[in-house]
Amino acid sequence: MTLKKYRLLGISLFVLILVALAGCSSESSGNSNSGGNDSNAPQELTYATTSDAVGLSPIDTNDSVSSAVIEQIYETLFIRDPNTMEIKPHLAESYENPDDRTWVIKLKEDITFHDGTPFNAEAVKYTFEQFMDEERAAPRASLLEPVESIEVKDEYTVVIKTKEPYGPLLAALSHTNASIVSPKADKAGDLNQNPVGTGPFVFEEWVQGDHVSLKKNEDYWKGAPELESVTMKVVPEYSTAVSMLQTGEVQFIDAIPSAQLPRIKSMKNVEVQKKEGTPVYYLGFNMNKEPFNDINFRKAVSYAIDREAYVKQLNGLGVKNNSIIGPKVFGYDEAASEEGYSYDPEKAKQLIEEHGFEGQEITLLAANRESYMKMAEIVQAQLTEAGFKVSIETMEWGTFLDTTAEGNFEMTFLGWSNSTADGSELLYPNLHSDNIGSSNRMAYDNPEFDKLVDASRVTVDQEVRKQKLHEANIMAINDAVWIPMHHGIVTAAYDKSVKGLELDPTGQWSLYNVSRE
Repeated sequence: MTLKKYRLLGISLFVLILVALAGCSSESSGNSNSGGNDSNAPQELTYATTSDAVGLSPIDTNDSVSSAVIEQIYETLFIRDPNTMEIKPHLAESYENPDDRTWVIKLKEDITFHDGTPFNAEAVKYTFEQFMDEERAAPRASLLEPVESIEVKDEYTVVIKTKEPYGPLLAALSHTNASIVSPKADKAGDLNQNPVGTGPFVFEEWVQGDHVSLKKNEDYWKGAPELESVTMKVVPEYSTAVSMLQTGEVQFIDAIPSAQLPRIKSMKNVEVQKKEGTPVYYLGFNMNKEPFNDINFRKAVSYAIDREAYVKQLNGLGVKNNSIIGPKVFGYDEAASEEGYSYDPEKAKQLIEEHGFEGQEITLLAANRESYMKMAEIVQAQLTEAGFKVSIETMEWGTFLDTTAEGNFEMTFLGWSNSTADGSELLYPNLHSDNIGSSNRMAYDNPEFDKLVDASRVTVDQEVRKQKLHEANIMAINDAVWIPMHHGIVTAAYDKSVKGLELDPTGQWSLYNVSRE
């Protein structure tokens, strides 16, 4: 079976910067909006992001900043409950499996896109066929790679057939990039610039490098949101965004860097929310270059990095775990945390001497974001102490994504938000050999690993899937293709006038239930 390759634009970070420790804790929770709002607060909200969106089409993007906008404009057939992590119907009404390769999905009726086009089975078929079109090259095409056909049974029933049983299908259909688009709008123009969905907010304008403006969808099928308008403002420096939050110029920021947390907590007009999350942040090696493709070199680097010391600098917003699959992601087994190579400077020096790595020049490539710069500086100091010659190269986010996708690096820092919360959709895009040259940036090629990941995808038996994912996870950990720097929680800080905001463990959020009081 030839599996589609696709370009990854995002590492789905969502700027979930350095977030981390345990358990769905909350400094304060956004009180759920209960309907009426009697206050005089303006029903407007400005969110500050350090990077601009790459595009506004769910089919054609896969970066977290774009996803933040897409999440408000478009909708998916299924969604994941942010508290239970269970998948439930959204634009879909229900589904059934007559057999393990067939999914009959009933759709909700009487829903229209923002341009007046009806939402129906034809729109779903059109969206998914565009998503799977090799010429269009959707960055997350792998989400639907196992799909063989999409049929319209009637106006509100779509039948999806897969080549083999596909366990993660509902998780894939709940992914932001599987959002349903208006066929009319897609055929007529550029969805990346003029998005048209069924969601609670309607696109108004995008001034690139400055802001994206949305307005409420008065005809939204679940009832119009209370917020009249939403602005996503690009503020490149996080410290500036924090100042704007303090003065009330913006009302919402997320992905709080650890260095900013004490300052934000001291603000009397601001609440902080944090929740155990799915992100993983890591140091990766380019397996197409020497000596980075040498397991002994990767072990030496792993032993030389004191991740405990790094995590201690995160103000409680980070946790060390050797596992690539994190605790909130399907497929995690606690035994994986004991695998891999923890800090041992003597072993590092021994390997460096034995294999002639003394004085090896290393360039660490880092995106110019506070979290990655912090990782790079700490790792540079630790690897220098071990005997390497280490320099840091920094790049703007968009350039960084293109550069790493092209394989023009030696070692780099990346993150993955695990937005489906399914281990198959972590290991397959990032480390399966099918995706070398696209989203498998490290060019990891291990046939035994591939077999295990494939096995986790082609069964609907969830216990079998867990076991295969655990075995594949251990294999990748011990091959040291990634060094997990930390696993995270997701964070947000918002003005006390903001009510109803709830973070998903993946770091995503919807503004539908949000209001100002």
